[in-house]
Amino acid sequence: MTNPSPTRWPGIDLLRGLTVAVMILVNQWAGVAGLPGWMKHMPADADAMSFVDMVFPAFLFIVGMSLPFALQARLDAAGRVGALRHAAERCLALLVTGLFMVNAEMAPAGFDASAWLLAAFVGVFLVWGSMAGGPLLAWPWRAAGAGLLITLAAVYPGGIGLHWWGILGLIGWAYGLAALLFIAAPPRARLALALAALPVCVAWFAWLAPQAGGGGHATHTLLVLAGMATALLLHGRDAPARATHFALLLGFLLLAAGLSLRPHWPLSKIYATPSWGLACAGATLLLYLALRPLAAGAAGRVAFVLLGDAARHPLLAYLIPFVLGALTALVSWHWPAELSSGWAGVARGLVYLAWVLLLLKLLLRAGLRLRL
Repeated sequence: MTNPSPTRWPGIDLLRGLTVAVMILVNQWAGVAGLPGWMKHMPADADAMSFVDMVFPAFLFIVGMSLPFALQARLDAAGRVGALRHAAERCLALLVTGLFMVNAEMAPAGFDASAWLLAAFVGVFLVWGSMAGGPLLAWPWRAAGAGLLITLAAVYPGGIGLHWWGILGLIGWAYGLAALLFIAAPPRARLALALAALPVCVAWFAWLAPQAGGGGHATHTLLVLAGMATALLLHGRDAPARATHFALLLGFLLLAAGLSLRPHWPLSKIYATPSWGLACAGATLLLYLALRPLAAGAAGRVAFVLLGDAARHPLLAYLIPFVLGALTALVSWHWPAELSSGWAGVARGLVYLAWVLLLLKLLLRAGLRLRL
């Protein structure tokens, strides 16, 4: 492969593509009966985690790894105000999309949540989508999309509720908080401040969250900050000569810190405990270091043939199954019982993943983009 551009690193893309693919796969397996526990989310109070419980934190970590390159490009092109505007718009897009998805799941009986959610996806695309691979749609289309979303919120029974922010909303909050630190910090202090903010996130969860709330946001932000620190350490403009050695040490320290906190908090994705967040951050960093040399070789080239689109357009790949799910619910179609349990269900998930990746490729060839 050629040398990476300032904003693209093959190892980060490979890790992102793998994470998105596994995310789609385990979401499908969630509806399959009879699978062993290690292929499911662990119960909230189990003090344990499966590989499934590592998928979301790995994505948050990768959000942090990508953040310095994207925001530095914005800072160079548009200054601090432009970078803040970009981060705020992206955060808003994730929060809005997440809220609509959650409310579709929580819709009362008798309400056509599938059609409502499909219409919401149309509105999201009009506001934050583009065609022909170009910039966002022209302002009349964006205004129409915003109007559609406002109308959908108004017709929702009882009004849209804040049950929780949804996966995309959680990503939005964590991204926004980490982005503020990156934009506000002096360039040479960013790595130190990102590392210093990790215990601050733990302290918020331990002492402030019981009164003020936001414990989950603190742990999710910790994961993004850990990814940001990793990118600055390994790929920053002032990366030290022995950066890989320092990154390896950081990975083991994060993992050890997470495991050492287990007497205080269980390893729990549901509760977003600091022990879970730190352990997942350390494990993801070590996984990245293992994958990085593979990304530049033959194995990486093969992987990018399969996963390159998901690596470059992760949120579009993530949303495709939800669109397909709403469409199938609209026509009352369900998977046959024979494909909803055991190893037949596992195989179904793999075929479904292949179908989603193919559909993603077709949409990208048609020029469709989503700028969340």
